[in-house]
Amino acid sequence: MIGEITFSPDYWTNIQVTQEDIEHLHTTLFEREAPLTIQELALALIEHRTQMEIKAADDKKQSLGKIYQPKDSYVIGEQLVFPSFNWATGKVIEERDGTNPAMGSFRVVAVQMDDGETRLFAAKLDNHPLNNVPVVKPENKNESAEGIFKNHSHEILKTLQGSLESDETLVQIAGRWFPRSLLVDVNVGHLNLAEAVLDMSGGEPQPTSKLLKDVSLPEGINPRLAEFSLNLALQEDERFDEVGPAGEVLWCLRRLEPESVREVPIWLRYFPIDHDRALLSEPMQHLEEQLDDELSIRDFTPTPAPINHVTISLIYPHLRAGTLPVSARAKKLFPTAYESPRVRFTMVDGRTKQTIPGWVVRKHGYVYGLREWYKAHQLIPGSLVDIKRSDRPGEVIIEARTQRAAKDWVRTLIIGADGGMVFATLKQPITAEFNDRMAIFVPDFKLLDPFWEKKHAFEDLVISVMRELTKLNPQGHVHAQELYAAINLLRRVPPAPLFALLEERQAFNHVGDLHYRLVEEIA
Repeated sequence: MIGEITFSPDYWTNIQVTQEDIEHLHTTLFEREAPLTIQELALALIEHRTQMEIKAADDKKQSLGKIYQPKDSYVIGEQLVFPSFNWATGKVIEERDGTNPAMGSFRVVAVQMDDGETRLFAAKLDNHPLNNVPVVKPENKNESAEGIFKNHSHEILKTLQGSLESDETLVQIAGRWFPRSLLVDVNVGHLNLAEAVLDMSGGEPQPTSKLLKDVSLPEGINPRLAEFSLNLALQEDERFDEVGPAGEVLWCLRRLEPESVREVPIWLRYFPIDHDRALLSEPMQHLEEQLDDELSIRDFTPTPAPINHVTISLIYPHLRAGTLPVSARAKKLFPTAYESPRVRFTMVDGRTKQTIPGWVVRKHGYVYGLREWYKAHQLIPGSLVDIKRSDRPGEVIIEARTQRAAKDWVRTLIIGADGGMVFATLKQPITAEFNDRMAIFVPDFKLLDPFWEKKHAFEDLVISVMRELTKLNPQGHVHAQELYAAINLLRRVPPAPLFALLEERQAFNHVGDLHYRLVEEIA
């Protein structure tokens, strides 16, 4: 007998995973003999809780009295429960013979219902539809496991994740869970064979299924369990790195990964600068979001609207390192992973269809793999690069807004023999569209290296750069966006610390529309 139940509004919102729940999930994993995702385990948990609540509700209803069925016999004073009357209850007050010849021999009981009404029911009647107890299921789709998960997935997954992580008998790999005690034994010999296979691939990541062909685990093992066991063994060995996007497991030898994937390039290393975000005006915050700086990801929450295309204005650090920022907007276009700190994927030139191996370095917010592509297109700081969503999983489309090479007047940074810097507006060969405020031509990148090797005091550097930039403007001022691009020629700095400094220090005078002028006596 399954009774219909309705959960209270906060039942799933405030769910706490009990030891009984965990034991049930262990049983589920044992029975299925295959690793399950947290979403699959969550559905199993919901179904378990639902069945438990249904059983509790049925037990409570049945405790109210004997369930009425026409085939049974009853005595005066007996308490009955009537499922067909929405589990109403009543007490037998009279019992006698039935008088309908067409129905054969039977008895009739008079029952005084809880609402005071007296009703007559047949008893000792074998041939009656009510002898087959109906199964009453919830009609509300929100009370199904799928409906509950859809409405409360965030709360359930968050709570369940914490409980699974605290269970030392369970292990996780690539978003799937399984009891450690049931894993297939993978020894050092197996791992050495896996290393040899990856060595032969020359750094190209390989799926676990390919490694299994050469590792040769014992026959007769559930294929999913064998794959999970090998994945876990590889994960726990420092030689291997799992680099597949969410839903796909790919393995690479850590030593064969590009250096700029294993270590953050010097041009992307940010040494935090104390600043007060409260100083940033609304226009500054809006500009900060437009700049798509990966270091701003932690500072603001992006809009949840779907994004299929982002245009990035390259700053020098990314151009020099051959990287792209995984900004708050751009990260929606790049593949991610359940756990892997590094994700291997493919970039495709939207015009030439050239494929480029790419790496998402999730922890530090950048994509690596574009150094040669930048050189081939002769891009400069401030060049525009389009990032587009691809229809193929694990693939991202990129385009440089290239054009026929022509000379154009642009800001140019000149480094003197004494190491001093000068900005001048000169004609330079331009091969791609650029952001007017962020374009700065640099004749020789290597001449900037001494500035990166020796860190100058932040405020002194800003004043020095601003002093040179203002010489190019008849009004003697510079826009905050121009200053951001110029500072990043010499030191990696996100927008917020720079904007806060402009607002906080008396050395800078805001003259409107995010334009700033150096105060004369300080300049």
